[in-house]
Amino acid sequence: MKRLLPLILLLFAFFCFSFVSPALAGDAAAGKTVFTANCNACHMGGGNVVAGASKGLAKDALEKNRINTLEKIVYQVTNGKGAMPAFKGRLNEKQIEDVATYVLSQAEAGW
Repeated sequence: MKRLLPLILLLFAFFCFSFVSPALAGDAAAGKTVFTANCNACHMGGGNVVAGASKGLAKDALEKNRINTLEKIVYQVTNGKGAMPAFKGRLNEKQIEDVATYVLSQAEAGW
């Protein structure tokens, strides 16, 4: 019985925390301000003036490039890739989270 109780508690905790959505959800309105100031030159309207539509921010492009979650967008903005610069050090974590939330919400809405 002494071994069964910790197992039951562990399973209960697992199920409770398994179905909680991630806490990563920024402020899309604040993200729009960050986007306008830092991203709009290359990504106006969800496009990509440097690498073309295939690397844009439309929902299908994000899905094709497997950057279609908040966590992955945060990673991309933070670390950059290819022609996209890293914004770590230029933007704080909250700003990056906000802009990722804005990008994902705009992609869902069709820009």
